[in-house]
Amino acid sequence: MTEDRTAIHLDQYLAHPPAKVWRALTEPELVARWLMPNTFKPEVGHAFTFTTDPVAATGFDGVVHCEVLELEPERLLRISWRGGSAADWTVTWRLVPEGRGTRLLLDHEGFDPDDPAQQLSRKIMGGGWRGRVMAGIERTLAELH
Repeated sequence: MTEDRTAIHLDQYLAHPPAKVWRALTEPELVARWLMPNTFKPEVGHAFTFTTDPVAATGFDGVVHCEVLELEPERLLRISWRGGSAADWTVTWRLVPEGRGTRLLLDHEGFDPDDPAQQLSRKIMGGGWRGRVMAGIERTLAELH
């Protein structure tokens, strides 16, 4: 299979019902636990930011400018994701009920396959989504009642 150099795709089973996973994806204080401090509101058209440490190698100043593009409670959340000099991506979370849990599908799309800085960002962020972020979501879900 050929690697998709324009996107990061993730498929993760979570042993929690969709309603609980949805809370972790859409309640700002919970999102801050597993991703970044934010000004998120689950409303289509809402512009918000994430803030984190800058990454000089990719031209990222530490602020991600986003907008909620699409929202279907307990099923779909799509946001724009802009940061650094050339980042203009979309991030989509899809929740699919599976047994007593949820299949969480993530697509982070729009990377330029011919831009070395964007490919470095894709590599760094791919590792982050797969490792730190998924572990953080799992921890957050385990702490929720």
